[in-house]
Amino acid sequence: MSMEQYFRNLQEAAFVPLVFWALLAVSMHIDRSRYRNTIYLMLAMVSSLPFAAALFGPAENVAAGVISSLILILLLAVPYVLIANGITMIHKEGRKLADLLSLLMGILVGIGELSFFLFILLPYLSSKAPESLSSILGVQISLSFIALSVIYFSLVFVSFMFYTRFMGILPIRKDFDYCIILGCGLLSGGKVSKLLAGRLDKAIELYRKDPTPPIMIPSGGQGPDEGVSEASAMRDYLIAHEIPEDMIRIEDQSVNTEENIRNSMKIINACGGGKYIAVVTSDYHVYRAMRICHREGLKCTGIGSATASYYWPSALIREFAAVHREPKHLALLFAGWVVILIPYLFAVLG
Repeated sequence: MSMEQYFRNLQEAAFVPLVFWALLAVSMHIDRSRYRNTIYLMLAMVSSLPFAAALFGPAENVAAGVISSLILILLLAVPYVLIANGITMIHKEGRKLADLLSLLMGILVGIGELSFFLFILLPYLSSKAPESLSSILGVQISLSFIALSVIYFSLVFVSFMFYTRFMGILPIRKDFDYCIILGCGLLSGGKVSKLLAGRLDKAIELYRKDPTPPIMIPSGGQGPDEGVSEASAMRDYLIAHEIPEDMIRIEDQSVNTEENIRNSMKIINACGGGKYIAVVTSDYHVYRAMRICHREGLKCTGIGSATASYYWPSALIREFAAVHREPKHLALLFAGWVVILIPYLFAVLG
């Protein structure tokens, strides 16, 4: 292959991914919380795979085969990883439904993958037993429905997961006027949990790197089983880590993220307002927090703190479910499912 042909192939392979990366960049510049960004990112990543293979020139077909094999291996490993994670969650967190999500999802994905392979194998089995063809056909229809459904919902979730991670690696500005820190439950009635400490440590890091440190707004009310408000415990943590008390304004009336944002905005407005505002929360929660900020009219930058690796899958599944409880996104999710099933329905009815 000549160099001219090599670069011509690269140009052809780069066109489609460049279009999707450009769409993603423009869409994120307009609003990072838009749901369409998750789809643009997935399309950009998938369309970049042929370009990655084209980089190997004469070995393009071999590279494409290796890339495809690696993706297949990763997909096959997903249910086992999720089930193993679910068992870890049970050991570390307990048996509440929220702690069983990765286990349940791993089982569902495993059923989808098994259905897909059985769907492929059944025609070979039916050729050896023609008398059972009609019953096998009915089983095939059921298996294809299960496989298509699981594949669709898995792809939507993977798009959401990648975008959540992608938001966490984007560069952020270093100069803020205010830093809202979203609370979460306390331990033993008033002790800062490891998850909440991660958010606070991230906010402290932001404060120390800022040339003109922001006013810190720890946000969280007092739960029925908590001796103090989350905001009060967070303030004490900040002071213990050398954040001046006069740089802290607590918001201790909220009971959910919507109220966290709404009440913190009131504090910011009472202090004279600010142009650059950071909202610090756990990495898995940044996307949904930004959606809420958008709805409340708060222009801000979402910053995520690291979450324990064993806890992250279940937490992300909860966030995915919470986002799709919104009527608009629930309707879009099921509309996409119906579109995917249309060829299947035509095949069955035909």
